[in-house]
Amino acid sequence: MATALRSKSFQKNLLMSVGGIFIMFAVCFSIYQYRREKEYKIDILHSRLQVYNYEMMQMLGEDGVCSDSLFKAYTRLHDADGLRVTIISTDGRVLQDNNYTEIDSLSNHLKRIEVQQALLNGSGYDIKRTSQSTHETYFYSATRFGNMVIRSAVPYSAELTESLKADNTYIYFTILLTCLLGVVLYFNTRRISRHIGYLREFALKAEDGKQLDHELERRLPDDELGEISHTIITLYWKLRHSEEDKVRMKRQLTQNAAHELKTPAASIHGFLESILDNPDMSADNLHHFLERCYAQSERMNKLLLDMSALTKLDEMEEKGTVQREEFRPVDVLSIIQNVLDDVGLQLQDKKIKASVSCPNRVEVLGDQSLIYGIFRNLVDNAIAYATGATSLKISCREENGSDGPFYAFSVSDNGPGVPPQHLPHLFERFYRVDKGRSRKLGGTGLGLAIVKNAVVAHGGTAIAEPTPGGGLTICFSLARG
Repeated sequence: MATALRSKSFQKNLLMSVGGIFIMFAVCFSIYQYRREKEYKIDILHSRLQVYNYEMMQMLGEDGVCSDSLFKAYTRLHDADGLRVTIISTDGRVLQDNNYTEIDSLSNHLKRIEVQQALLNGSGYDIKRTSQSTHETYFYSATRFGNMVIRSAVPYSAELTESLKADNTYIYFTILLTCLLGVVLYFNTRRISRHIGYLREFALKAEDGKQLDHELERRLPDDELGEISHTIITLYWKLRHSEEDKVRMKRQLTQNAAHELKTPAASIHGFLESILDNPDMSADNLHHFLERCYAQSERMNKLLLDMSALTKLDEMEEKGTVQREEFRPVDVLSIIQNVLDDVGLQLQDKKIKASVSCPNRVEVLGDQSLIYGIFRNLVDNAIAYATGATSLKISCREENGSDGPFYAFSVSDNGPGVPPQHLPHLFERFYRVDKGRSRKLGGTGLGLAIVKNAVVAHGGTAIAEPTPGGGLTICFSLARG
């Protein structure tokens, strides 16, 4: 019952919104069409009077138009229903008028709208203006010929008013079409509402954990809505099998880890084999081989520690809120200082100057060892990969978000940076921009993945972006304590 009511409510809202838009469009179209048709009829009348003006000039010429006898004879011969013809000079003086004998008493016509348009554009008209001399309402049409303007005008009679009126037939057609489309829209919205009801029924069964069958899928339409519904249902079935995806991801992680461990293990095996096969090896060579074995074992140890940290973070993600309840206030400034003290010699060797720009007190709620790991991995990453960098800047600012106040951190260097196509993948496990070079530098490919997971475990986000002027900047957020 509730599903049916909500489906009807959805149908009503959809019908009103789409129908309202269409009705608004129909009204706007009707207004536009009315104005367009009225302008069209006005243009026809204006064109007819323009033809009259051109014929007069063609028949009489400039001298004949200015001749009182010729002008009066022509206008009497071509008179039509109160047609008024006026000859006006370019300075606005009336030279001839077939309906007015006292020409000198007429006022200057320079400021008449149709005269100004004719002087500017060659022709012009004015709609429904009362004459100051005859006190009748005319439609004026003026045409410029050299130093004079011929203006013809017709009085506004009942016939002229009717002829200029827009035809309203299209309005009835629009109303009829709106009604027909309204009926079509009603049945379509009803159909869409019914199919959405099927999809909602499927969602309710899935939410309640009831037995699901494919009957609802068979009732869905074979169109775009059906495709969307099928996609949603397919996504549901995929989520049901998400545990298999997790197993696959863990298997892939194991394979990547084995691949990463294989290289240092093979190197150690080769060095030890060389030592055992050459008992008379010189002390210098023996010392060199043992140093290489130690370096590769350190690399393996770091990889195992990083994998252990990621496992811990995965467990925190699974525990979710329960694990976060164990968080304690952490002084971030002291952690940053400890990290810079621990890597001080490395920064000095690389000639990188570190600077910190943070408020006097920065305290967050979290796990101290994980927050230390965030900053340590970011600083180590800059030291290892920001070749030629001279500065490392750690900054922090307070901000407010939808979930409450938080600190926005950024760790920036001025090194060569990372190509844009690699930025979205930097936080993926075992991802390397330059695989061979990264291994030579001792990287495990897990540092930034640990950073991302640790930040997410604290309810924050992390992104990588280029530093203005060159370099790499890692931005992340942590909730305030």
